[in-house]
Amino acid sequence: MSADIQEPLTKVDSAISNEDPESPIDKKISHRRTSSSVTGVFTMAELEKENADIKIAPETQQLNWKLNSSPGTLTLDKDVLKKHLCTPPVKKVDLHFPLGLEVTARNLKGVTIKDALDAIYKQFKKKADDELEAPYLAGFEWDRAECYTRFIVHQKKESSAPQGKKSKKKDKGDDE
Repeated sequence: MSADIQEPLTKVDSAISNEDPESPIDKKISHRRTSSSVTGVFTMAELEKENADIKIAPETQQLNWKLNSSPGTLTLDKDVLKKHLCTPPVKKVDLHFPLGLEVTARNLKGVTIKDALDAIYKQFKKKADDELEAPYLAGFEWDRAECYTRFIVHQKKESSAPQGKKSKKKDKGDDE
């Protein structure tokens, strides 16, 4: 029966050659979403190709931040935490500690000082104060010769913030 009828198929989807697909699923994606990429923010690899100089924000040296305390506890102006960690801003930076630990801070809009502190805090939040040899952040260093793509984290034993208490060692020395 069906062999006798030789009409062209018109209602079957595969037979219709429609240039405009009706559903959004059938449309082919022509470009990637650009909302997540910001102009003026680079990758470390791009900067290395251009041989660009990287400058680290000097505010990082005055933080006096304890590595195992939350960055939210800093008593400094909160605008400091919103500043970019380096100029030009980068999407991702590896932070290298002298003993070999490496932490990565990421932000597609440019790594901020808070992003770097959050990445460090994530590694040290479960450590007790006496487990850390040098518990305070002294700052970051970028050494083009050693490794272009990472920053070296410097630590210090004592906070340089002014202390309110008197030292007990001075009182003991007076008694003798």
